Amino acid sequence: MKINRPFYIVSFLGFIGLNPLSAQINHSEKATTHFTNPIIWADAPDLSITRNGDDFYLISTTMHLMPGAPVMHSKDLVHWEMSSYVFDTLNDNSKYDLLNGTVYGRGQWASSIRYHKGKYYVLFSPNDEPFKSYFYVTDNPEKGNWKLITRTRHFHDASLLFDDDDRVYVFTSNKVFELSPDFKTIIGNQDGTEVFQKDESETGLLEGNQIIKKDGKYYMMMISWPRGGKRRQEIYRADKVTGPYEKKIVLEDNFLGFSYAGQGALIDDKNGNWYSLIFQDRNGGGRVPILMPVKWENDWPILGDNGKVPFTGEVPLPTFKPKNHLIESDEFSGKKMKIQWQWNHNPVNSAWSLSERKGFLRLKTSRVVDNLYLAPNTLTQRMQGPKSSGIVSLNVKEMKDGDVAGFSAFNGDSGILSVIKEGGKKFIVFSSDAVSLDNKTKAVMSVKKEEKKRIPLNSDTVYFRIDADFNLGKDLADFYYSTDQKNWTEMEKGYKMIFDYRRFFMGSRLAVFNYATRNLGGFVDVDFFRVNTISE
Repeated sequence: MKINRPFYIVSFLGFIGLNPLSAQINHSEKATTHFTNPIIWADAPDLSITRNGDDFYLISTTMHLMPGAPVMHSKDLVHWEMSSYVFDTLNDNSKYDLLNGTVYGRGQWASSIRYHKGKYYVLFSPNDEPFKSYFYVTDNPEKGNWKLITRTRHFHDASLLFDDDDRVYVFTSNKVFELSPDFKTIIGNQDGTEVFQKDESETGLLEGNQIIKKDGKYYMMMISWPRGGKRRQEIYRADKVTGPYEKKIVLEDNFLGFSYAGQGALIDDKNGNWYSLIFQDRNGGGRVPILMPVKWENDWPILGDNGKVPFTGEVPLPTFKPKNHLIESDEFSGKKMKIQWQWNHNPVNSAWSLSERKGFLRLKTSRVVDNLYLAPNTLTQRMQGPKSSGIVSLNVKEMKDGDVAGFSAFNGDSGILSVIKEGGKKFIVFSSDAVSLDNKTKAVMSVKKEEKKRIPLNSDTVYFRIDADFNLGKDLADFYYSTDQKNWTEMEKGYKMIFDYRRFFMGSRLAVFNYATRNLGGFVDVDFFRVNTISE
């Protein structure tokens, strides 16, 4: 499918917080924000949203990455900034530390965020042992300070509702649970109340329940994926919490030729306008958020253009200027890690530092492993579409024999650009690694490594660059190195990035890493990380 250039230019500028269409708006239209889908061209799935006055808060899934449960803020639903993470680490078992297994594709899954009487609540259920649900609360998502209230039984893809009478409900697929006000006890049926039965078309799962209440009616928004059929967004509506519920298909669209969009939420603004935020699978780039206006007919929400995703739209809210973005460059000059970074699994905090060499991130080896998938302290950010480039500067003088440091398009299948030290010499190596995981424990069973190119390195400083293209049918990455930032040598052209729900279940990430395969004691210093997006 051919996509015209203005579409992607607008999409990118909207993502980074600039709005080229705003300059074309006359004085009487200044309160309108224009957007182009996707509003975020990066991996941010399992969307749940809440509002307090002018402020919208959106939460997404990042599974095995730490800190986790990212909360984003906006005032116009188009331009988003990072506010906080609900937790720094999860510690239910050693697998979160990459010991005795892993939590790749597990960890924090679909969350529910709700504002109620001056406080913000989050419910999520790690999809891993011991299979519990977490309830967190804060007075202000901008400051973070999320506090764990309790852990309860596991609720899969659950949605939280505070009813008009302050009773608390959790909805999962076709069941509803009533909870005590402190969230610690299930009231009534401990297995939940089944409020409807799937009809003959529902041969697959019903997922991603997001519940709202409007004008006395309850609306459950879920995806249906009939076996052999198309993913679609459905609404289940009732006058009472326990039903009876009736169903309506509200979206079925493979927007721009990608996968069929689905799973998201409904939200209103303070003026009574309604919107829907859902995600769409975009292969190697992950699952990207899409915004649609919603109108109501006969007490049913009509999403987008009568059930189709619009290319562009208008939100009758003033343009919001975010203080940061979901993906950002970093010169490592601050006292704290930038909020955009997430570690792969729990970090080893004693093995990284922003203070030991001012203006650099020091990554020390902390555990002897034989592959990147078991390496602690791999630092990641999302990759951006439609095209983007990431550059990292590494000082590798203090590497020890057997150490491996570098830059990766990181996923279950990873393209990896490394400095490897062997026999007192350093080499630049490009390899493609593919991990096999145990289905139950997610333990690393094996890593298929294919070294494709090796070049001697005679410098202590090296620059690595990854150029990515996530346009339809592409999902390709090119890898380069340089010793002067001027002359770039190609190491790999057209590496294919993939999305695999059986392993990582997320879009590819730019990852900076350093690990030991023989002995500890080595380190690398990361001078900077810079990202640039190409808008076509």
